[in-house]
Amino acid sequence: MDDRILSLKGELEDKLNAVSDLSELDKLRVSYLGKKGSITALLKGMKDLSVEERKTFGAEVNKLKAYAAEKIDEKTRQLKEAEVKREIESMPRFDITAPVDLDGGSYHPITLVQRQCEDIFKSMGFTVEDYPEVVTDYECFESLNIPKHHPARDMQDTYYLENGQLLKSQTSAAQNAILKKFGKNLIENGVPIKAIFPGRCFRNEATDACHENTFFQMEGVMVDKDISISNLIFFMKTMLSEVFRKDIKVRLRPGFFPFVEPGFELDISCLICGGEGCPSCKHSGWLELCPCGMIHPNVLSEGGIDPEKYTGFAFGLGLTRLAMMKYGIKDIRDLNSGRLKALAQFTDDE
Repeated sequence: MDDRILSLKGELEDKLNAVSDLSELDKLRVSYLGKKGSITALLKGMKDLSVEERKTFGAEVNKLKAYAAEKIDEKTRQLKEAEVKREIESMPRFDITAPVDLDGGSYHPITLVQRQCEDIFKSMGFTVEDYPEVVTDYECFESLNIPKHHPARDMQDTYYLENGQLLKSQTSAAQNAILKKFGKNLIENGVPIKAIFPGRCFRNEATDACHENTFFQMEGVMVDKDISISNLIFFMKTMLSEVFRKDIKVRLRPGFFPFVEPGFELDISCLICGGEGCPSCKHSGWLELCPCGMIHPNVLSEGGIDPEKYTGFAFGLGLTRLAMMKYGIKDIRDLNSGRLKALAQFTDDE
């Protein structure tokens, strides 16, 4: 082996043994394997050799190059493992036998409101269902009477994924699955479909005091013979009176949603400002809380339910806004802020 190669190999090994951190190691790598590195420079000097010498010398240099790369990779792994070990050793020690402080934390206000609503609806015979946050276009739109290229899709600036799926922009995306899951029991045994499904939703919206790009809703449906708007109003008023423990001023106004007909917006008088107007209610005195209405016949049919025999209502309760009203939170962005000092003040006082 050429003396120059032997010398570089020994020199590299000595320097590798002396390296103590990843930054130094990267500089060493560049000094040997970079474009102007010592090993690379050996190849540039081959022009003065004969053809046979080039062949032999080139092979030896390539072996050195591979050896250097292998040793540097090995050293990188060692340093990374040592760094992880140091971090673990520097972490504070916890006594797992110490008593747990059960009063040391609190639930998020949205969690508190969601659990309270679940208990209220379960007491009225509703089941609580779960559904993914990543859904298909069919689930979120087509099954809800919103075909491709329909202008109603512009109402929701949706996050699409590279695989064609999307982040759920409304809890209504679960309606089709719920209708299909409980439809057979309705048709064969006459058991009404009564289900709620809370979940997180995502829309690419500009944020302000009353809008967020990530928020929570609770979808609810009831399907049976002779279901009407009166049933919807009864259940919503019952829920609100239980949540707030007092009568709440509400209004029902017409609203367009392709999956209900007729459709409504259920608003409550803003509890932040007492109906006088503030940023939380866009200075209107009212807060949009619950889009709702009678399930469109096309949606029932898509779910395997005969709209000539059965009717039903659906609602999309805004859990995030409900939490704002219940706890007097003026800015919706506080709920996703992660500021423990602000969020820890809320407790389940029911």
